[in-house]
Amino acid sequence: MDESRGGLLSAGGILSIIVGAFEVIGGGIMVALVSLSLPFRPWLSSFLPGVSSAWHEYSWAIVPIWSIIVGGLLLVLGIIAIVGGFSAIRRKSFGLSLAGAICALIPLNLLGLLAVIFVSLGRREF
Repeated sequence: MDESRGGLLSAGGILSIIVGAFEVIGGGIMVALVSLSLPFRPWLSSFLPGVSSAWHEYSWAIVPIWSIIVGGLLLVLGIIAIVGGFSAIRRKSFGLSLAGAICALIPLNLLGLLAVIFVSLGRREF
């Protein structure tokens, strides 16, 4: 077994797990804030003078709905990324490993891109 290829595959799996953990934490926080009905402070309103208060009321009524949708999506993507990362480390399923790496890539970050590249390069290890 080529040790550099195995190292790349393990690195891709570890990166998928790291990014997935951040996605789960971020998504969980977003969903928890809305579920617990913690108040959202419109910090941006101080930077937008002249915008009517009706617009702020309408826009902040939509924020909890979008927070639940985006937070739930991040939770699901993070779980898939973590499971795919473990699959890559154990060399069980290339499809699941690549799906996990792609789910780590979806928030468009460098670690997710590296995870996809490393898992793709380690395809022969499965």
